Amino acid sequence: MLFKNDYPILEFDDNRMAVLDPENFKDREFDTDKLVITFFPEVMERLIERGEIEKTQVIPGENPITLYRFCDTPDVMLTLGQLGCPACAGNMDLLRALGTRRVMFCGGGGVLDRSIEVGTVMVVEGAIRDEGFSYHYLPPSRIVYADKETNAKITRYLDAHGVPYFQGLTWTTDAIFRETPDRVARRREEGAKIVEMEQAGCLAVAQFRKMAYGALIYGGDDVSGEEWSDRGWRSRDGIRYDLVQLCKALVSEI
Repeated sequence: MLFKNDYPILEFDDNRMAVLDPENFKDREFDTDKLVITFFPEVMERLIERGEIEKTQVIPGENPITLYRFCDTPDVMLTLGQLGCPACAGNMDLLRALGTRRVMFCGGGGVLDRSIEVGTVMVVEGAIRDEGFSYHYLPPSRIVYADKETNAKITRYLDAHGVPYFQGLTWTTDAIFRETPDRVARRREEGAKIVEMEQAGCLAVAQFRKMAYGALIYGGDDVSGEEWSDRGWRSRDGIRYDLVQLCKALVSEI
């Protein structure tokens, strides 16, 4: 049933069947349900060069999805995430139809609190929905929250292995060049620690499709002040490699 509204983005339809459905593309099915999504292309290249992953298949399309397997953990697949909710979370919905049920995400985001040092890892508790994609999967709300049981499994593992982290909200936006000072201040007041472009959509797909989903985001560039600071966040190769390896272990725990 379509719940009408003056604003199209707020017209939620609870009909689970769509004209174009991921099931329409189910011409194959994975033999594993575990997937890691990363936004670190240089880590993918390193893993390929060192023979730690191997290409398993490519799902064709305008933006093909290339899937790899970890050689030492062949029941865990790895793919490079695509920017923004429609691409990243949309692909996640398609991959769910092909058998994916457990997903760990690792990426970086801009910090809204400059005391968060580069490389500090945040376990995503939820996302402020300042985008459009998630509203097609869940009724309108200001925040979409992660599954508490899944996050508890993640934090128990991190605690047991001495991995430092904190938990918090992200601000998911569609418009990287419209993070104005007033918007940044407003999102910070709401409790957001990091800004990024995928989490609200990924969390919404996971909730709608009943998938286990967790996300680790590390503090990157600084958008907390009047001027942007890069802080050299893309050069943290060790942190980024370790996060992928950590998610490889975590996806079997959730």
